[in-house]
Amino acid sequence: MSTFLSGIWVILTLELRQRVRGVSSYVLLGSYVVILAIVTVLLTIAYAGFGESNLGDAAGAGVYSAIIYFVLLLGTLVAPALSGNAINGDRDAGTLATTQITLISTWQLVLGKFVAAWITALAFLVVSLPFILYASFLGGLSPVTVLVSTLVLAVELGVVAAIGVGLSGILTRPLFSIVLTYLTVAALSVGTLIAFGLGGLAVQTTTTTTYIYGVDYDSQGRATECADPEFYESQAPRFDLFWGVLVANPYVLLADAVPTTYDQAGYPQDLFGSIKYSVRQVQIPPSDTYYDECSREVENIPSAREVIDSTVPGWFVGLVLHLALAAGALIWAWSRTNTPTGRLPKGSRVA
Repeated sequence: MSTFLSGIWVILTLELRQRVRGVSSYVLLGSYVVILAIVTVLLTIAYAGFGESNLGDAAGAGVYSAIIYFVLLLGTLVAPALSGNAINGDRDAGTLATTQITLISTWQLVLGKFVAAWITALAFLVVSLPFILYASFLGGLSPVTVLVSTLVLAVELGVVAAIGVGLSGILTRPLFSIVLTYLTVAALSVGTLIAFGLGGLAVQTTTTTTYIYGVDYDSQGRATECADPEFYESQAPRFDLFWGVLVANPYVLLADAVPTTYDQAGYPQDLFGSIKYSVRQVQIPPSDTYYDECSREVENIPSAREVIDSTVPGWFVGLVLHLALAAGALIWAWSRTNTPTGRLPKGSRVA
């Protein structure tokens, strides 16, 4: 095992040295820090603008969740460019064959490049630590939230890196593998939302709305005499039948996995909880509605906590799907890169 790990370490160190040799990586990280600083300042001002007596009650959790989502967004935008040509780029440059005739095995080559791409993506999380500490200083941030969100974020960045490295071993052209990696990330991030929306709109059900209007009112504005009920039928989309598509969305997965912190009214304090609440609501099928101005009973509208507690989490299913996709990409890349090979893809460069 030590020999296997040492081979991975050789590829890993070579990849990282090549990545930090130029100034582009430092410029990218510096630009990210500047943008994140601006976002953090604007978020703090926005929370202060709500006029809350204790800014830290919501600001800490809100700023932290926005930072984590910002890291995930930039990671999914940068990781494909860093990993999408990891293997076929060496083949195109004629250096892959030189590595393959050494004692480095194919698995060591693939895994070394994958870990290097993963560490590069995690660098954005590392440079975000000062802003995370600032959010912690504001208060209202649970240690469990920090732990779970960081772990899920790291895994998601690793999934994107694995897909990029895998496609770079499967496809022969670096440009095609980079573009396909971006398309895969887009399909998971945006495509799942489109599929969810179109699926829910395509399947609809009929619901009935009942109105009972007041005719006469007392001095307190309460209806004392009411008209006959009026019934209206309308079509409602069945988003509840397609909510499972959203479990593959990395942003929804992250929100659904993080434990929710609530305010005194039972509503989420951070972006994680708000997204989770929105996604959990669509699990509830549409039902008939009833409006009665003469009723003295107050309608019981469930709070966000009650909705989340009564619905089904799906983040673990999405996480398994992502891990399976990443593992499948790496295994396929190994089979396409493994030597000796009986048949090379058309146009492949050996040395």
